[in-house]
Amino acid sequence: MSETAAVTATVAILTDGEWHRLHPASPLLKGGIALIAILGVVVANLRERLVAIFFPSFEEGDNPVDYVVNHGYILQALLITAALLVVLIVGFYFSWRMHTFRITEEVVEVRSGILFRTNRKARLDRIQGINIVRPFFARLFGAAKLEINQAGHDANLQLSYLASSAADDLRREILRLASGSRTEASPGAAAPEATGFIDRRVGEFLAPELDPSFVEPDSVVRIHLGRLFGSMVLSGATVFLVIVLVAITVWVSTTGDIYALFFALPSLFGFGSFYVRRFTKALRYTIAGTPDGVRVGYGLLSTSNETIPPGRIHSVQVSQSLLWRPAGWWEVRVNVASHSSAKGAAGQANTTILPVGNFDETMRVLALVLPGFVVPDFRAVGQGDGFVNSPRRAAWLRPFSWRRNGFATGADWLLLRRGAIWRQLVVVPQPRLQSVAIEQGPLLRALRLARIELHTVTVPIHADLGAIEKDAAIAFFGEVADAAVQSARRDTSHRWRSGELPA
Repeated sequence: MSETAAVTATVAILTDGEWHRLHPASPLLKGGIALIAILGVVVANLRERLVAIFFPSFEEGDNPVDYVVNHGYILQALLITAALLVVLIVGFYFSWRMHTFRITEEVVEVRSGILFRTNRKARLDRIQGINIVRPFFARLFGAAKLEINQAGHDANLQLSYLASSAADDLRREILRLASGSRTEASPGAAAPEATGFIDRRVGEFLAPELDPSFVEPDSVVRIHLGRLFGSMVLSGATVFLVIVLVAITVWVSTTGDIYALFFALPSLFGFGSFYVRRFTKALRYTIAGTPDGVRVGYGLLSTSNETIPPGRIHSVQVSQSLLWRPAGWWEVRVNVASHSSAKGAAGQANTTILPVGNFDETMRVLALVLPGFVVPDFRAVGQGDGFVNSPRRAAWLRPFSWRRNGFATGADWLLLRRGAIWRQLVVVPQPRLQSVAIEQGPLLRALRLARIELHTVTVPIHADLGAIEKDAAIAFFGEVADAAVQSARRDTSHRWRSGELPA
C-alpha cells in the first residue's frame, strides 16, 4: 500500500465514530521528557541521601558509586533502577491507554485521566479554527499536536499527539464534516514514500508547511529577512531597550557604580531571547487560501499552521506604528471567538496573521480573510476618501487625528478608521456584528459629537470610534442595526459547503 493510501485509510479509521488512542509517544512528549530530566537533577543532587535510604551502612562523604561497587551492591542498584523505570513505563502506558478520542459527524470528544476522569466535547459547527503544532522533539517522533479552537474560556480541545503524516488530512476531514459537505474529502498529497524511519523524518522536516496539492502553490505574502529584521528593530521593544540602555549609561557615568550592569544583564539576555524567538518564529511564514478557509503557517524547527474556516473571523484590524510609516509596513490581526494556546508568527499572539507587510501585501491578506471585500484607500485623507470623518470641532478631542477619524459602510462590511500616530483600520463583517451602541457624555454633548461602538467577540480588537458628528452617528446607528439583521439572515458561511452534492 502506498503512503498516500495508508494515510487516507488511517484518517478514515480515526473518523469512524469509535474510540481511538493517540500516538504512543504522547505521554513522553506531553511531559515525560521534563519528568525524566527533573528526576535526573534530583538524583544528581541528592544521590548520597538516596543511597543512604536503601543502604543504611552508607556514611556521608563516601562516593555513592564506589560504595555500591566495593560492597557488591551492583545487582541491588540495578534492580532499584529497573523498578523505577518500570514504574515510569507503567505510568506512561496507563496515561496513554486511558487517553482516548473519537470523531463523529457532530462532535470531537476526548476522555482522559487515570484517577480523575475528564470528558470534553467540541461541536463541529462551533469550531473557530484548527491549529496543527509540530514542536521540534515531536517532529523527531513523527508526531503533531492538533488543537481545535472553540468559543469560550478554556474551551479548546487538544489531540496531543497524533501521527504527523495524518494530522493534515484529519484536520481536513474534520473541517469537511463541520462545513456541512456531503461529498467525500479528496486526500491530500503525502510525502514521497520513504524507505525508513530516518528518511520519513527528514522528509517531514523538509516538506513545505502548506500542502501544495491542496492550496495555491505560492503564499500570497513572503516576509523577506531584511524586512523581518527591520520590523523587529523598529518596534516598541527596541524603544524600551534603548531607554533602559540610556538609563544604565547615565547611572554608571554619574555615580560610577558599575554594579547596575549586573542587574541589567538578565534583562539584556531576556531581550536577546525575545528577538531570537520572534525571528525564528516568522521564518517560513506562509498564508494562503484553501476551500476550508485561510491557512497560516510559520516556524523553522518547531512549526505551526492554523486553518480559520469561513465565517469565523469577527473583525480585522490593520495597524501601522509611527516607526513603520517611512517603510510603509502594516500589521494585520483578526478577532476570532477562541484563544489558541500556540503563539503566532514572530512570536506574537495567534491572532496576528500578518506580522509585517507592505500595503499591497496587506490588501492581498484582506482579500483572503474577507472574500469579496472592497475597501477604499484608507491611507488617503480628505474629501472623497470614502469615509465620514469627524468635523473640525473634534480637533478639541482629536488634535492630530480628527481628519483620519471616520467610518464607512459597504454591502456587508463596516469600517472604522482612527489614529494619526498609530494608524488603525478596523473592519467588521456585518453578519458577525452582535450589537451596536452610541454614547454621548457631557463633553461630547457640548461639542455635538458622539461615540459609536460595534460589539463583536472581545480582544484583541476593539471596534469603537469617538468624536463623530452626532447626526452622522445616529444615522450610522440606525443603518447598521437594520443591515446587520439582514446580513445575518443571508449568511451561510458557518456551513460553507452545505450546498455540495454527493459525488
